[in-house]
Amino acid sequence: MKRSDSIFSRCARLLVLLAPAILCSGHASRADHLEATNVYDGRGTGVRVGVLGLFHPREFVVSAVVGHALVLRAGRESIVLDTSGLRSVAVKIEGAEVEVSAGGTTLHADQLEFADRQNEATDFVLEVPGKIARPYHGTLHIKAISGSLVATVTLDLETAVASVVAAESTSETPPEALKALAIAARSFFVAGRGRHTEFDFCDTTHCQFLRAAPDPHSAATHAIDATRGLVLAYNSKPFAAMYTRSCAGKTRTPAELGIQAGSYPYYPVECAHCRENPSRWTSRVSADDALALEARTESVRLAVAHRLGWAVVPSNDYSFVKDGQSVLLKGVGMGHGIGLCQAGARAMAASGANFREILQHYYPNTTIISLSTASQPDRNAIQGQ
Repeated sequence: MKRSDSIFSRCARLLVLLAPAILCSGHASRADHLEATNVYDGRGTGVRVGVLGLFHPREFVVSAVVGHALVLRAGRESIVLDTSGLRSVAVKIEGAEVEVSAGGTTLHADQLEFADRQNEATDFVLEVPGKIARPYHGTLHIKAISGSLVATVTLDLETAVASVVAAESTSETPPEALKALAIAARSFFVAGRGRHTEFDFCDTTHCQFLRAAPDPHSAATHAIDATRGLVLAYNSKPFAAMYTRSCAGKTRTPAELGIQAGSYPYYPVECAHCRENPSRWTSRVSADDALALEARTESVRLAVAHRLGWAVVPSNDYSFVKDGQSVLLKGVGMGHGIGLCQAGARAMAASGANFREILQHYYPNTTIISLSTASQPDRNAIQGQ
């Protein structure tokens, strides 16, 4: 970061730093937009989520689970998987096609579909051999794109919300905080479609952190049942509600981070818990990375974090300390800091606030509406502030 650096050399270095993230963004098409044009009403074809893409898989193993037949459809061919006979198939890339190996049979197709006998959602396990295996309830679509297998799971809305709430919470999260998170996550699914070209959402924090659906008797499931069909709305329309793990004592607006806002403007909101109990972090980066991070935008933070690891720049609230040939980042907060602060929500719930009060605090001037009654506000809706 020498003063003699020319504007050209600074820009060139920044482009080099951002290039890997741009090239590795895969099928992201609208990551800088908070909302899509079409709003999902919860009754359509379901929520399409691209899964396990972080592994850039070239091979999958798809397995049936006990009590649930799984039908593989490859063009005009089909194979039935169940635990009493053929249980699993291996899927890999073969040229521009997808190759399936099952019990001595090999099939080739442009794409594969997995569902139950009625072509509806069912339980199955998707595995990246040697790396991860995860259970899902939905339908599965697999195709080859740019040298990797792209897996899309289509889930019903409430299953998707439950999977997010389970992934984002802990066993200590109070029920009212879980309900608030459920409504925010459901709102994001309803109003935020179209963030990728091959599917609507990915399973990472780029969209929403999604893992396996929780146990039917879990606290997360109870929170989903208690808020079923409820979403946040601004001017009577659902919006893609953003939320963050921990703010730095005051939430941010999208404009502060260079993000194009959707229909809801967001407001900077004081967060007493994070102000009094800040989540501090320290990391070390190169002078060039520090130069890029001077922009303090979400896109630059994610670009640097994509190369160096998400824990290196966990938030946009940091200061620089020159340390020899490198730079120390001293920061506070976890995540982009926009919308619902999960740490603050847990503290509010522990102090007796209900989910409506939590949402009222972090999303001023919004209402809660029910998808089952179109745009009619819930009679206990959040009132504007």
